[in-house]
Amino acid sequence: MNADGRFAPSPTGTLHLGNLRTALLAWLFARSAGARYLVRMEDLDTGRVKPGVDAEQLADLAAIGLDWDGEVVYQSQRLDLYADAIAQLRAAGRVYECFCTRAEIRAAASAPHGPLPGGAYPGTCLRLTAAELAEKRASGRPPALRIRADGAHVTFTDRLLGPQEGVVDDFVVQRNDGAAAYNLAVVVDDAAQGIGEVVRGADLVDSTSRQLFLARELKLSEPRHAHVPLVLGPDGARLAKRHGDVTLREVPAATARAWMARTLGLDSLEPRGFDPAALPREPTCWLA
Repeated sequence: MNADGRFAPSPTGTLHLGNLRTALLAWLFARSAGARYLVRMEDLDTGRVKPGVDAEQLADLAAIGLDWDGEVVYQSQRLDLYADAIAQLRAAGRVYECFCTRAEIRAAASAPHGPLPGGAYPGTCLRLTAAELAEKRASGRPPALRIRADGAHVTFTDRLLGPQEGVVDDFVVQRNDGAAAYNLAVVVDDAAQGIGEVVRGADLVDSTSRQLFLARELKLSEPRHAHVPLVLGPDGARLAKRHGDVTLREVPAATARAWMARTLGLDSLEPRGFDPAALPREPTCWLA
């Protein structure tokens, strides 16, 4: 089975130790299977991308002993691929315009008898009449594009978390500024790059059903998934800047590697002998 893996950071800030531990695990999964390990910069959110951060992130990956195959891919150089995917969904009648603001979506999703839990999109713009749609277009507010999922149920087996199931809402595939949304771009990129196994943080498991659904709509290959335990701050929340920027600026690379090995129950951070089945399933708390 194809075990090619990847790490795909957004060049918006310095990688913290939780990010780097996930990158290490993705590398171990791939290299222990004799597979490729790729790096992709998810830089579509141009308003948040910071110059030079990509080079800093690559240097940090190298500092903890990771290597990768081929050139680093940038999403901003792959816009034609995303446009082709959107055109395919349009031609199949699978997308519709959405003019809702975030506030309107929150209000509709929290109303009594909402169709889907967790703040999922309730399908407001799918139900617009022709006259209402014309009025929305005339207002000048640019629409996003949503895929019509019809409440699809998607099941998959995660390599670490076991059987998973999700109900897919009508999620955004193209933002109202015309840029490809994250869920579309990642599906297109993983298929184009031949990724066979996606190793990422457990906080992203809920997006997997959406991405598998979209891959099927686009008739693209579907990677396997392994959602690895998170690193938490002292407050029990996912490690973030508010916890004091725990990065390689504050912690030497050798110390970071030793901490990663200890918290993952590994005697060595070398691919030989690495067994994903032996990894812990519970999150780790960072204690400086």
